[in-house]
Parts: sequence; C-alpha cells; structure tokens
Amino acid sequence: MSAFLRTASRAAAVRTTARAFSSTTPRPLARISIIGRLGGPPELKATSTGNEIMRYAVATNSGPTDNRQTNWFNITAFENEGPRRDFFMSLPKGALVYVEGEATQSSYTDAEGNQKKALNIVQRHLEVLRRPEAESGEQ
Repeated sequence: MSAFLRTASRAAAVRTTARAFSSTTPRPLARISIIGRLGGPPELKATSTGNEIMRYAVATNSGPTDNRQTNWFNITAFENEGPRRDFFMSLPKGALVYVEGEATQSSYTDAEGNQKKALNIVQRHLEVLRRPEAESGEQ
C-alpha cells in the first residue's frame, strides 16, 4: 500500500471518531422542549442557601378528543430578581408557553412506601406564546 493511501485511511479513521463541531469533552445531556399551558401561576421557593428558585407546572394534552390524556411537567427555573422574573411571576394559569430545558430522572419512595420516578426539568428558555383571554371576553 502506498504512503498516500495509508495516510488517507488514517485521516478517514480519525474523522469518524473525532467531534468536528466542538473541542470540549462530550458529556451526556438530555434536552426537552415542551409547548403547553401553565397549571397555575409560578411560585418562588427559597433554597437552603438563601437564593430563590421559580417553580411551575406545564400541562400538555395528547390523543383524540374523546380519549385525551394530560401529561404534567414540573419545571424549576433559576431566574434572577428583576423585570424578567416579575413578568414570568405574573403569568396566569392557562398561559400557553414554550419551555426548553435539561431533563434528569430521579427515584424516590412516597409516603406509602412505593418506589416512584420523577422527571426533573431545569428551564433554560421560556417563551410566552399566548396569555389566556379575560373571563369577560369568554362566552
């Protein structure tokens, strides 16, 4: 085999194993995108370090109208104090939102001793798609 062919085959082998788009070490990451309605207004919770986190639930529906299923997603956000957090805190139940976040799964034992699993989502991006119409406008 010529020197040129050996060099070309080595270069091809390196290209298939290397990540051309990044120089950082690869790490597992689970991203999730959700479009759904707020189950209630977001709430602020204090952490043990004295910081505040924003928590809220988003509901999505799937399936045909006569057999619709609702899925609930609990979301945690680390929003700093300011107008952006104030805006999110003012969102009413039923607002249509688009959420992007990182997902992790945890296991726990409930009060009855049953093993449960939870999907935890940390918000990275939140966009309000539509606020619910005022009750006076509904008929």
